[in-house]
Amino acid sequence: MEAKKPTPVPVRILQLWGIYARLDLLLLTRDLRSFLIWTLSDVITNVAAVTGMLFLAARFQGVGVWSQAQIVFMLGYAALVEGIGSLFFNYNILFISRRIGRGQLDHLLMQPQPLWMSLLTDGFSPAFALPTMLPGIGMLLWASARLLHPVLPAALALNLAASTAVLLGFQFLWGCLAFTAPRAAEEINSSTMNLMNQLKQYPLNGAGGLLRFGLLTALPVGFLAWIPCRALLGMDRAGWAIYKTPTAALVFGLLAAVAFGKGMRYYARTGSQRYNDLGHRS
Repeated sequence: MEAKKPTPVPVRILQLWGIYARLDLLLLTRDLRSFLIWTLSDVITNVAAVTGMLFLAARFQGVGVWSQAQIVFMLGYAALVEGIGSLFFNYNILFISRRIGRGQLDHLLMQPQPLWMSLLTDGFSPAFALPTMLPGIGMLLWASARLLHPVLPAALALNLAASTAVLLGFQFLWGCLAFTAPRAAEEINSSTMNLMNQLKQYPLNGAGGLLRFGLLTALPVGFLAWIPCRALLGMDRAGWAIYKTPTAALVFGLLAAVAFGKGMRYYARTGSQRYNDLGHRS
């Protein structure tokens, strides 16, 4: 009997995305009441998160050197970064400390596929992510029609992917603490995500040098909207401005990969500490 040829990796990833998308849609649409509550609450929450800056931009026709359209573009960009993170890395992949701290990493390790493929596909949730992405898409379209500087679609796509990678790398860096302190660090990614979400929509032009440095390194919130939008809107005249965020994504991705690799080696020796001999969470 002829051996079955292995499925090419890109095809397998698309197959898994299709499976998880169907499961995600079934969960969201299991009844009309749940669908309306989840969808409307997510839309309201995401719109409310940016209304303060929107009102300021509307009242003063902009904020500092940023015009009204530029501010709306930056807010839409920031919202879309969060939406892309929810699209590809939902179900506690973006909050990896929960998976590690709760002992749920074993669920991924038992699957007959590489761990990286599980991390890339297990959190795919287009139905849940759509209410998060819609406000961002709407603001980007509104602002783009009013901008004096055209935004190149390829540059926008590159920087959106890079900003999402910075967010994911930052979350994994902190989430790796759950390898050695599962109880204390199980919810650490909730706090780090709150910090990023609360600060990402503000332009950092007026921040002091030391504060700005901290918001690009220790807490890289500037790479979620401010840095890439300055490049996309022509406000940063540096020749390599468009590549600043992709460079940061490589740095944070490398740091996260090193930290996660060391955490996995520790996990291989100790296993989950959140379960006792009877299999119950302690």
